[in-house]
Amino acid sequence: MINRHQNYELLNLIGYGLAKFSDDFIQEFGFSTKTDFYNYCIKVGIADTIGTVKNRMDLFDYFFPENGRKGWWQKGDAYIHRKILIDNLYGNENATTYAKIVKLYIQEYFNVEKTDYVVSPIIKTRFKKLQETGLEAELFFMNNYSSVDFFESGVLEDARLYGDGYDFQVSVNNHLYLAEVKGIRANKGKFRLTENEYNKAIEYKDDYVITLIMNLNEVPRILTIQNPITNLEFTEREVESKTTKEYHLAEPIC
Repeated sequence: MINRHQNYELLNLIGYGLAKFSDDFIQEFGFSTKTDFYNYCIKVGIADTIGTVKNRMDLFDYFFPENGRKGWWQKGDAYIHRKILIDNLYGNENATTYAKIVKLYIQEYFNVEKTDYVVSPIIKTRFKKLQETGLEAELFFMNNYSSVDFFESGVLEDARLYGDGYDFQVSVNNHLYLAEVKGIRANKGKFRLTENEYNKAIEYKDDYVITLIMNLNEVPRILTIQNPITNLEFTEREVESKTTKEYHLAEPIC
């Protein structure tokens, strides 16, 4: 099993920035050559070698042919899920604002001097989302669900906003499936169901499909489990919920 690099998300952000924006990206950091930027990454502790950073650029180069570099063309679309995730969060940013996002990440986790540039609240929210497995898995499913035999030719409807115990409804002819998507970084692992998801699985039986996106660190694959309550063994655990505060208006507004 290939171990995930401890700075996986940041290296992906850097590789994407180098591939998409080339020299414009490194100039935002005050460097004129890629070698200087690579050495900076080593200096602050993002990577141990130049090759680690350059390889991440090569990984993304294939998806930006306009930069004139072929990158890891032999791999084809094997790593496109990484690009899709970053596209979804930051695909509309230019070199300047994208570099600010990367700088934000570096300032968050490495001992570098903080600057006073302004980063919008939504950028900070997306920054947090980048580190979650769920979104990456959901985006992969949305782009590849038709590769699953019983979802093939189906119509996908996004139900994540409703929080009703499943992520997507897939309509196949006159049949409806509910898909709950879970992401697992390695080639094997565990997942949990919320009480809402568990009850929905009991209600819909074979039409409730746990869809595992396995091996997200490398080349993902989809594993589906219909009727998970019957076909898998779960252990119930009590989870202490945090007490949250609410702030109520003292007087009615006229």
